[in-house]
Order: sequence, then structure tokens, then C-alpha cells
Amino acid sequence: MSSSRREGGRPKPVATEAAAADYSGLDAWPAGAILAAITASNRRAVEAVERAIPELELAALGIEERLRAGGRLIYVGAGTSGRLGLQDAAELAPTFGFDDATTLLAGGDAAQSKAREGAEDDVAAAVHDVDAAGVGARDAVVGIAASGATPFTVAAVRHAKALGAFTVGIANNPATPLLEVPHVGVLLETGPEVLAGSTRLAAGTAQKAALNALSTTALVRLGGAYENLMVGMRPVNAKLRVRAVKIVAQGAGVSEAAAAAAQEAAGGDIRCAIVSAKAGVSVEVARAVLAEHGRNVRSALDGLRAG
Repeated sequence: MSSSRREGGRPKPVATEAAAADYSGLDAWPAGAILAAITASNRRAVEAVERAIPELELAALGIEERLRAGGRLIYVGAGTSGRLGLQDAAELAPTFGFDDATTLLAGGDAAQSKAREGAEDDVAAAVHDVDAAGVGARDAVVGIAASGATPFTVAAVRHAKALGAFTVGIANNPATPLLEVPHVGVLLETGPEVLAGSTRLAAGTAQKAALNALSTTALVRLGGAYENLMVGMRPVNAKLRVRAVKIVAQGAGVSEAAAAAAQEAAGGDIRCAIVSAKAGVSVEVARAVLAEHGRNVRSALDGLRAG
């Protein structure tokens, strides 16, 4: 990342790039002291996320609205920030059964495993990638950048907003374009890094925590959970099949033997198995009621009780 952004023709310092006196002489510190400093900075990173809960709530509700209407969740970023978005997007399918999440990463697929720092300045590529992804009014776009001024990310969010998408910007420095351009700006003010300018540390920790909170909140509210159980999880291996039975047993309030039978009858569909076992209805009825209620277990059960 650039160590400053230009404002009024003069460079403005970026806090996440500053060399803090607290960490002077870091290279000569004992290993335990370095570990303690990094751990303390990560603790402050989580505190920065806590301070941003009001803005994260606005962002989560906006994302929920677009996804409820059938839209997608699209992350945009460069370097560490982009790869954190990529990780969160990849984990939503196995956790919630949600497949409509993707990431526009500066530098494309090659940047997933190898840094391509120059790509973050490519504004034309950002606009191209947003258009190629078919971003539109039903989508939610979340841009992430520690500096808050990464040209690729800011341009992508600006263009997505112009196309009607709901937009969120997450940055670790105040008064930056990524907080000003989108519908909701989320400041995670983590300050200088232990290793000056290495925003994969505290800034990255805060971004990861914020993305976890943001996507989980939206998808839980959309029916990705019943109680605090992962009912959208896909039991695709032996470990997850065992976990699925336990989820059905707890969610339906039945024995594991009964849960296993319900899970088998439902073809591995945890939501369907819970509704069938808890309400005492056939798999066919459970599946139909779930379809009527947007695959939301609580709503489906309430519908059956009301009926």
C-alpha cells in the first residue's frame, strides 16, 4: 500500500502506515515480547470492530435486504483485504448453503495465492470487473481496504453504487474515500502496526472479524440458522454427517436415532429433517412448507402451528 494519499496536492499521512515509537527496536526484541505486542494489537483490533457495531448493523441490514430479494454478496479488495473477502465468501456455502457470494480481487485469480501489488492501482480493471460480474441493483457490494484509498477498491465500489447496488466500505483509516463513497462506511480504526505498514496484522485481524460478523449476521437472519444451529450446513463428509445428526437432534428435540432417520429420509437436508421431526409431518410436507417460508426453519414451524 502507498504510505499516504494525496489531498489538496500534498500527501496526507495514513495511520496504518506509520512507524510507532512503541515498537522501536522491534528487531532486537525477545521472541516473547514480539508475540505479546502482536497479540495486544490484535486485541485492540477486535475492540475497533466493537466500536463499529452501529455501522456494521446498518451494513448487515442493507445486505440482508438485497440477499432476501435474490441478490448476491460481492466482496472487492486488493492484497490482504481482497484475500480476506475471498476467504469469507468461500466459507458461506459450507456454513450456510449460500452459493451467491463472490470476490472481485485486484489482479484476478492469480492474486489469490501470490501478491500482485501493482494491480491495486488499476481503476479501469475495477470498472471492467464490476461490469463483467453483472453487478446490479439486487446485489450488495463490500469493499475492503486498510488505507481506505486503494484505487481498484474505491473505483469498484463507486461503479457498483452507480449501477444501483447496495454498497459498504470497510477501512482502517478515517476520512478516506472508501468510507465516503458507499452507502455505509465502516471505520475500523486500528492505528499503526507493530511492523510498520504491515496491514496483514491488526488491520487484517479487524477486517476478518468484521467480515465474519457482517456475513454471519445477515445470513443467520435470512434463515441460515435455527436457534444457533447451522441448519444450512452441507453434510458432505463423515464428520459433517455426524454433526448434522446432532444438529437435527438438538433442533427437533429428538434422540440421535430419530434424528438420523429423519436426516436420511430428508436426503441430507437438515432444515427439512428438523421440521419433519419436530412438527411430526412427512418430509414432503416439511419440504413444501419450507419452500413457502423461504427455507426458514422457524417460520416454517410457525406456519405449521398456525395452520
